[in-house]
Amino acid sequence: MKPAAFAYHRPTSVAEAVDHLDEYNGAARVLAGGQSLVPMLNMRLWRPAALVDINEVDELDDITVDGDLTVLGALVRYATLERSDIVAERLPLLTRVVRHIGDRQVRNRGTVGGALVQGDPTAEMPLACLVLDATVVAIGPAGTRRIPMRDFYAGSYATVLELDELVTAVEFPARPQHVAFLELCRRHNDFAVLSAVATGNRGADGQWSDVRVALGGVADNPVLAVAAGQLLAGSELADADLDAAARAALEVVDPATDVRSSAEYRQHLVPVYVHRVLTQLREAGAR
Repeated sequence: MKPAAFAYHRPTSVAEAVDHLDEYNGAARVLAGGQSLVPMLNMRLWRPAALVDINEVDELDDITVDGDLTVLGALVRYATLERSDIVAERLPLLTRVVRHIGDRQVRNRGTVGGALVQGDPTAEMPLACLVLDATVVAIGPAGTRRIPMRDFYAGSYATVLELDELVTAVEFPARPQHVAFLELCRRHNDFAVLSAVATGNRGADGQWSDVRVALGGVADNPVLAVAAGQLLAGSELADADLDAAARAALEVVDPATDVRSSAEYRQHLVPVYVHRVLTQLREAGAR
């Protein structure tokens, strides 16, 4: 199929893009990388009145540093994350997870902002941004909003953005010392059955602090297993500690059955993968 008819706008500034979104009163959609939007247009699952193509808005594809803060423009491509020395140094988790996203063609076009707005429950980028405590910057007619990732989603594929708001950047605070990531797919670079990520800091005495565990593919949105992280505070990530944290992670999951997996299988995998990713984190801290 081909898309239904729509108007097309190619602004060169954030203000112009927001004006177009406001003009259509919620009936326009933003085109960035187009990896999710274009197939949905072609299948006529979406029939917007207009597309606002933001690829000529130069200010949206920068990577900037301000003290401990690292800011990614919404148009930063996955391929840029793979190659960026700044990202490798300051946000190594993103460098790692982006290699699990799609294939080379997808990573050449897909964008950070597009991934967050799409809100796929199995997507790697929302999961990584959640565990790194990122903040999404959005601009609309009413001004600028900064939305913590933990508050960004209202449900599966649904954000708290207003229809006339444009995501412009993602802000990351100081990175944790150590990170770990695991993902199960039916085949390489397929949509994940389940993803698990862990971050934390290891002190000179071997004790861990600020441990965060997050899971993708096991609920409507990526979820932070807060209780699991709290159990590990002050521990040395001994096997017994990991067992307890793995069980605690089950409290936040509510998996669905789809073409890739049953809900029961995902439920079974959660403690297995939480234990494995925490083991990987412990090994990273021992190096």
